[in-house]
Amino acid sequence: MKQEMTKSIPASQKKRKLGNEEMFLHLMILPGMIMLGIFVFVPLFGSLMAFENYVPAKGILGSKWVGLDNFKFLFSLPDSKQVFMNTLIIAFAKLVLNIIIPVTFAILLNEINVKIFKRMFQTVVYLPHFLSWVVLATVVTNMFSLSGPFNAVITAFGGDAIQFMSDNSWFRKVIIGTDVWKEFGYNSVVYLAALTGISLDFYEAASIDGANRFQQILHITVPALLPTIILMTALNLGNILNAGFDQIFNLYNPLVYETSDIIDTYVYRIGMVERQYSIGAAVGLLKSIISFILILGANKCAKKATGSGIF
Repeated sequence: MKQEMTKSIPASQKKRKLGNEEMFLHLMILPGMIMLGIFVFVPLFGSLMAFENYVPAKGILGSKWVGLDNFKFLFSLPDSKQVFMNTLIIAFAKLVLNIIIPVTFAILLNEINVKIFKRMFQTVVYLPHFLSWVVLATVVTNMFSLSGPFNAVITAFGGDAIQFMSDNSWFRKVIIGTDVWKEFGYNSVVYLAALTGISLDFYEAASIDGANRFQQILHITVPALLPTIILMTALNLGNILNAGFDQIFNLYNPLVYETSDIIDTYVYRIGMVERQYSIGAAVGLLKSIISFILILGANKCAKKATGSGIF
């Protein structure tokens, strides 16, 4: 009898019931969408400053429209090319190393069979990620100062002390190295999760065929991680122009602007310190456009390589 009543329920009522359930799900994400609109989409209105000679007293709508003049002026500045080059070098180095080192660490950690040691290593390498650069900047500065432990080791072996924090040839390396040190533990979480999805049958079959542990990693583990690596690279490629404002702003100084000044710090100095709001907005808008194009290209490449993309 109940089965007959269930069958007799019209499809429109089932559809209406499903629609009500979906409505509640949409209501759950409504606060997040409102926050996204307020803090992401509404501020896009300020991008109009990039096409104006913005005067705060006149406002965005009252300032003079100059079209692409700010962009032309931007590319005529001698510092702009160096800033874009610094951003690409630092961001690309971070992108590559923050893929290679977390993958390597995840594979090595996965080889540890004693759980207590595995958890201990995980905890230790995760901790730096949860510390802000405001805190870590002091630690890094002290570590690489003339009287710090790194120079103490160098001088102990008869070398000359190096001014890591004010030498253009060393500062960029410090920036890249400390960022990788801070993030590689946390970045390895995704790859550790992917490793749990690999069937042990593959390793058993390879062991029976005579493959040693290194050969199993090379021919089973790495190919299984490849789709995840490609997807994470595609996701990070869209942020390649975000070379780490917090880190560099808290560590750099005028002596190393030549190799460490990136787009974000340049925008801060031009827009906020020197109050050239239109130029700062032009740089920021150009960066956003390039990032958008890169993430579209990365998504297309990921789909071709793995069959799935970000969207």
